[in-house]
Amino acid sequence: MHRLLILSRHAEAYRRLIEVEHLADLEIASSDDCDVVLGEPSIIAPAIGRLTSVGWVQSTWAGVEPLLDPALRRDYVLTNARGVFGGLMSEYVFGYLLAHERKIFHKHAAQREGRWDPTPAGTLKGKRIGLLGVGSIGAALARTAKHFGMHVKGYTRSSEGCAEVDEYFHGSERLAFARDLDYLVCTVPNTAATRRLVDAELLAALPPRAVFVNPGRGSIVDEQALAAALREGRLGGAVLDVFEQEPLPADHVFWRTPNIVITSHTAALSFPVDIAPVFIDNYRRFSAGQPLRHQVDFDREY
Repeated sequence: MHRLLILSRHAEAYRRLIEVEHLADLEIASSDDCDVVLGEPSIIAPAIGRLTSVGWVQSTWAGVEPLLDPALRRDYVLTNARGVFGGLMSEYVFGYLLAHERKIFHKHAAQREGRWDPTPAGTLKGKRIGLLGVGSIGAALARTAKHFGMHVKGYTRSSEGCAEVDEYFHGSERLAFARDLDYLVCTVPNTAATRRLVDAELLAALPPRAVFVNPGRGSIVDEQALAAALREGRLGGAVLDVFEQEPLPADHVFWRTPNIVITSHTAALSFPVDIAPVFIDNYRRFSAGQPLRHQVDFDREY
């Protein structure tokens, strides 16, 4: 018999979704006496030291940074949520890309002022989008980009498995990747190799028309360099959902930076109805002694 401890703000929703599946040999625990944990890394991390019998942790998030602290134990299998955020991320990213091209904010401002604005709108067709990271989320963005007739460039560690990417770049090709983009979208994981990947050098390589969109990880961006590029007109705009410090402090430079849209880490939330099937599939594998899907490599940090 396996005992599952649910450590989540949405524990009751997860309980209902799991219980309806009648999973074999699974009991939902109400104490630390468990061998399986499902939940949010921020809640699991303070508890993992006392959960000595746990052999598998299923994160409800794609990012698992709280559990990668070197001071925490790593003698268990950690899996994250993948393959469920692509649609939500596509809605977020292309909602803002379309708003930019179709000048929705400008048109709305003109409407509020009672002013007729015949400025012609742009189109995504033929525009060049660069994806920093082409994992499951990046691949979903690439597919959506192709729906709009865009040219897709991908910057990855090594993989080239997404057929919708027209050009791949790796390693030292970072600046060549950026040079002709209309849109740069960041979906790489937070690792030692990706921190401050979007720095002053990369921003300088982008055309002044380019718009930067970051629904991925705040640590990827040199925030001061980005603010300077926007202030000085060296970048067409930015849409930011994630930041190095959250909530974003009231005195942060971004609140006073022109041509920026700030959202509050809401681009792709973890809904139990989406995440529970990931756990259920992995539990069936776990109970059958099969390899689990979406295992995290503690050393690679994703």
